Amino acid sequence: MTFPETDRERAWTALVAVAVAALAAGSLLFPDTVYGGFVWHYFWGPVVADANGAHCAAWNGGAVELLYDAGACSAAAEPVAYPGYTLVSEVGYAVTLLVSLVGVTFLLDNLEVGEDLDMLYALFPFVLLGGALRVVEDANDAAAAAPGVEQFLSFPANTLIISPIIYFVMFAITLVALVACVALARRTDAVDGYLRPLAGTGTALLLATVGFLVYLAVSTDYVSLLPQFTLLTLLFATIITAGVWYVVRRRLPEVASGTEFAGAVVLWGHAVDGVANVIGLDWADELGLPYDLVPKHPVNAAVVDITQDVLPASVIHYTGDAWPFLVLKVVAALFVLWLFDARLREDAPRYFTLMLVAVLAVGLGPGSRDMLRATFGI
Repeated sequence: MTFPETDRERAWTALVAVAVAALAAGSLLFPDTVYGGFVWHYFWGPVVADANGAHCAAWNGGAVELLYDAGACSAAAEPVAYPGYTLVSEVGYAVTLLVSLVGVTFLLDNLEVGEDLDMLYALFPFVLLGGALRVVEDANDAAAAAPGVEQFLSFPANTLIISPIIYFVMFAITLVALVACVALARRTDAVDGYLRPLAGTGTALLLATVGFLVYLAVSTDYVSLLPQFTLLTLLFATIITAGVWYVVRRRLPEVASGTEFAGAVVLWGHAVDGVANVIGLDWADELGLPYDLVPKHPVNAAVVDITQDVLPASVIHYTGDAWPFLVLKVVAALFVLWLFDARLREDAPRYFTLMLVAVLAVGLGPGSRDMLRATFGI
């Protein structure tokens, strides 16, 4: 399929090309400053450390050194990259996401699909798939930590399901599935018939991924099966969403004016993230895990730290210290949904849909990972 390029598309292409060229040129001309101090430090270095099970990775003038001791990491010369996210990397991912969504909007314009919110429901399984694939990597790490067990994915193959690489992998999988389903629908003269095959493709991939985790749970000692975590997360997230959305529809109708039921789905996705964090960080031990989980994102960790500073230990003993994150997720989701009003939907329906999918993914992606990570004891 070929499409005539518009001025907006040319401008977007030029902007992306200039940004990539500047980053590439800076990395070649100033490898220690631009590549080592920025690209490697905040984006690729954490992946390398995570994929190799290291406590950190030190740039060391380009001769990257993997370190497995906290003391050695503290003594190493900067830049030093640790597994996980930083505020810099999360901002970088957010900017990349927004730029990518503009490009996908141009594609949807040319394909003449995605004008209504039905696409959000079709892409829903792909959001869950991203979280499930991250749990496969968690299982891979658990295999490496188990005595006498080899990882089923070794470096560099395992980097494909580690952030930020997994974002690009999921983006590519979803985009290929979308284009293929649209092409298939048009061959059968059913232009609107691409949504069911798209949802079916995502569902099949999701079931295969979760099925693999279940297989590991019943065939290995380093993965277990604790379904109470999934059941409780989904139950409480649904109850919270139903209650909040009931109030919103009656007292704050402007919040739901542009999204209708899709807004409740987005709110539910963020409630899953909040509840999964509360259960995993505060109550995992009581529900069957040998220890409580630790936060994987800077925001989660910051909320826990602030709660510990503000509330006395005697209160935290009964309430836990992660519950403010759930409140924050619900409030933030409602604020974003309020921005997605009917006028925005009318002016740019395809971008509106894609942005709403992105907002859902920001909540449900990490939320499903935390939920499944606890469910499979990893």
